[in-house]
Amino acid sequence: MTNTARSAARLGAVQALYQREMNGDAVPRLLHEFHSHRLGQEIEGADYAEADTAFFDDLVTGVAARQDELDALVSAALATGWTLDRLDKPMRALLRAATYELVARADIAAATVINEYVDVSHAFHAEKEAKFVNGLLDTVARRVRG
Repeated sequence: MTNTARSAARLGAVQALYQREMNGDAVPRLLHEFHSHRLGQEIEGADYAEADTAFFDDLVTGVAARQDELDALVSAALATGWTLDRLDKPMRALLRAATYELVARADIAAATVINEYVDVSHAFHAEKEAKFVNGLLDTVARRVRG
């Protein structure tokens, strides 16, 4: 699969995880919806890149299965006085997906994970938040990968 397909899978996973938090959708339903209607589709006149669906599935199911562990890692990297609940839902979804990759996907370099999710953050947030993502994920990466 190309890097573009993995990037599209990451963006889709963050969207699916956000939807899961907003609506409480079950993972199998999310996977079906995104495979059938979102990944690689045209939505509101915009063509979305073909995604690596196996990678997308791993991200969504992995985050769902390990959310408590991932939340603890993200929370530990936040500044004193900050909690995960202070972050907006898209940011939580993004940080969970990125942290999952850092923990469970040793086949992907930490720098690649960080750069990819900084890019994904631009779809939801301004540059200030992208810098926050970079710093927080760098801290998580050093803690989980040494």
